[in-house]
Amino acid sequence: KLGEERDPFQNVFLQECEYMSVLIEEILKSLADLDLAFKGELTMTDQMEDLMDAIFLDRVPAKWAKLAFPSSRGLTSWLINLKHRLDQLNIFRDDPSTQMKMVFLNRLKNPQSFLTAVRQKSSRDNDLELDKLYIQTEVTKKMHNEIEGFPRDGAYVFGFHVEGARWDAGVNQLEESEPKKQFSVVPVINVKAGLVSKDNKEEKGIYKRPTYMTVARGNTYVFEAQLKTKHPPQRWIMAGVAMILDVEGVAD
Repeated sequence: KLGEERDPFQNVFLQECEYMSVLIEEILKSLADLDLAFKGELTMTDQMEDLMDAIFLDRVPAKWAKLAFPSSRGLTSWLINLKHRLDQLNIFRDDPSTQMKMVFLNRLKNPQSFLTAVRQKSSRDNDLELDKLYIQTEVTKKMHNEIEGFPRDGAYVFGFHVEGARWDAGVNQLEESEPKKQFSVVPVINVKAGLVSKDNKEEKGIYKRPTYMTVARGNTYVFEAQLKTKHPPQRWIMAGVAMILDVEGVAD
């Protein structure tokens, strides 16, 4: 059990567990009801028929999608991704008092809440006003399986994919896309809180890139990341370059 004084990160994962519990309960109940209908023990309803049709067409059933995380995946891929999300939450469930060395941000329903927790912790530790802090992003040269310790500040997160350009790990900056490659995986990022000032509004050699949950973009906006580039930011803006968290088949 968690004590009354919870760490901001613990609150995030508790909320994620609650979201997931509601979703899993609905999935199990709807499938159990459908099974009973097949056995003749329940009357087949329109909702059950919709569920059956969605499964046959490899689509996420509407009732599940309403309770779930934003996603553009087909049902099969969605279920694999769901398992990965549960795997991460199970680490927290098994030992809520232990902070994870690296978090798959793309496996959270509400990634913004995790980034807010980063700001909250910095606010508490350094006695700073929360609304004067923003999220700084520093791309490391390590992938998710190479992280061994904790960062000096903030948290390590993974699950970012560049769309419209690529991340060149050799020079640690944004470059042109490779032919026929829509996405490029970004190494682990150290997210930490920075103090808003006039000096950091227009940083040279930095492209402030929007980050979205899914390829649909739209209302799945998460936050603005800062990435190094030798090219003028306008070049990437014109190309519509952004980072996407949930990309099917890429670092699920």
